[in-house]
Amino acid sequence: MHSAFSTVDWLVFGAYFVVLALTSVIFSRIQVNNARDYFVGGNSVPMFAAAMSVLATSQSAATFLGGPEYSFGKDLTFLGFYVSAFLAVWFVAKVLIPRFYAIRAVTVYELLEKRYGSSAKKQAGIMFLVGRLFASGARLYIGALAISMILFLDIAAWHVALSIVILMLGALAYAYYGGIKSVIFSDIIQAVTYIGAGVAVLVYLYTSLYTDFGTMVQTLADDGKLRLIDTSLSGGFSIWALLGGWLLLNIAAYGLDQDMTQRALTCKNATEAQKSLMMSIYLTIPVAMLFLAIGLLLYLFYHHPELSGLNKTVVQQFDGEKITILMYYILHEMPEGMRGLVTVGAVAAALSSSNSVLGAMASVAVEDLYRPWKLKRSKADETHFLKAGRIAVLLFAVALSLMAMLSYYWQRYTDLPLLSFALGVMAFAYTGLLGIYAAAIFTQRGNATTVPLALAAGFMTVLGLQPYVLGDTLGAWLGFTIGFAWQILAGTLVAFGVMMGGKGRK
Repeated sequence: MHSAFSTVDWLVFGAYFVVLALTSVIFSRIQVNNARDYFVGGNSVPMFAAAMSVLATSQSAATFLGGPEYSFGKDLTFLGFYVSAFLAVWFVAKVLIPRFYAIRAVTVYELLEKRYGSSAKKQAGIMFLVGRLFASGARLYIGALAISMILFLDIAAWHVALSIVILMLGALAYAYYGGIKSVIFSDIIQAVTYIGAGVAVLVYLYTSLYTDFGTMVQTLADDGKLRLIDTSLSGGFSIWALLGGWLLLNIAAYGLDQDMTQRALTCKNATEAQKSLMMSIYLTIPVAMLFLAIGLLLYLFYHHPELSGLNKTVVQQFDGEKITILMYYILHEMPEGMRGLVTVGAVAAALSSSNSVLGAMASVAVEDLYRPWKLKRSKADETHFLKAGRIAVLLFAVALSLMAMLSYYWQRYTDLPLLSFALGVMAFAYTGLLGIYAAAIFTQRGNATTVPLALAAGFMTVLGLQPYVLGDTLGAWLGFTIGFAWQILAGTLVAFGVMMGGKGRK
């Protein structure tokens, strides 16, 4: 394993944080007069900037490291997820975005208020906040774990905590003062940074292999690494799963999750928002291909010594923790300078998801929960709610940091699958939201009583289908594994069924 950061690595790392500091000062001067400016930028964000922010928000340190891991261990069927995402984004752009703009929504859950009353908005908002606390806290932990490994060559608790603080301070530098506009413009910087780091790794890996492009492709094809379509029932990204549960998950992620959809709500009108979402998926697909290509080259590097000149046993472990192949490569093979650049890329990927979630959680807490409560009791001007938004950003920064540290201790000292639960818990929440929105948009059924029941039913269905509950038993009876996509589909159908049981307005 390489030693700690070299002088060149620290210079690269330091230069990145100088850029962060300078741009955070510049963006903090963005004029913010009220809560709407703070949460949706006064509907004045350029289409391309919103698209880049959606791209950056959809990525994270888990994506940065996880994409190469998938193609290294399997094949290219993960690309199908982004085909599914393309279909989902088209649906969100055509069906949901016009409805959000028709009511001048600040959060996506305001649409439920129009259909089922204020309690439905509050319940959906609370479900989002709980899910995001677990899911984004766990992602923050994964990003901090990677940074601790690279910077300090260990994952001691205080080094992981320091890495969490680094990430959260970077996120706060943008989210606190300038609000969503500052976050969006910073996301452009983060996206360019981690994509640039990915390109650098790809080029370096390519030049490290002593062969030509044609031989690489032929070797990968012979080893079955270029497969694009999986037709099995149990495949994680089979064609059936992509057109079922994964399609639903992507609809929820791009259209029902305030963390992602908030960016689209910052455009000047529905048409611009629709264009921003479509542009984001056009940009996301080549980025996904970039990181999958890195995984394929890592496969050639480690599994074909005749091409790399390297003959060694790869053990993807670090202090007892399983690590991804890209992390292994960074720790063992990455040269001076490149290591700092890739670390910066991982930080940028983690920051792009961390700063966005602060604004999203604050917007739901203030607009969907606090504002209605406050106005029922006393008068309050926009300055008050702007201040409340900034306080909420600080509180959620602390809450996410604590959740990240909880994930650290739970992962290391218990056998319970908290981390996998935390990473997937937002999808648990998605099923109820999908069922409710489907009823609201396509039927006249459902009411304020069935909304909380549908949220609970969707969540409990996905929980019950987990391998550690009933999933393995039921899967053995059915003859195929009940993967995540099937769980999403089942949970959504159950939630929708609950909504159909409620009488709608005449």
